[in-house]
Amino acid sequence: QLQLVESGGGLVQPGGSLRLSCAASGFRLDYYAIGWFRQAPGKEREGVSCISSSGGTINLASSVKGRFTISRDNANNTVYLQMNSLKPEDTAVYYCAATINRSWGSTLCSTYYPQYDSWGQGTQVTVSS
Repeated sequence: QLQLVESGGGLVQPGGSLRLSCAASGFRLDYYAIGWFRQAPGKEREGVSCISSSGGTINLASSVKGRFTISRDNANNTVYLQMNSLKPEDTAVYYCAATINRSWGSTLCSTYYPQYDSWGQGTQVTVSS
């Protein structure tokens, strides 16, 4: 059974950093493109970043470019989202999601959430002083 578990969320002051982890079980993560998404109360789910199954392609939302990075450790079946220079507007529940998209192959990914079919339960990130 395919399962994703996010961890690493918490309360951090503005300007601080957090590293989120997305651990996979039941499948080999290196077959899948992985996306990170977030949803704040009363707002739509927003794509934050994605990484192709090969790791060669990375996309970042304009709102997080220069502050967030995504990486994958296929040996440990985990994808990370390093978040630096956090702002109060980054406060949200963060989700990771996985998909195999034959048209993407191993070299593409997307931050459009309907294209992902396996989701974790989410981890809360709160940026506040």
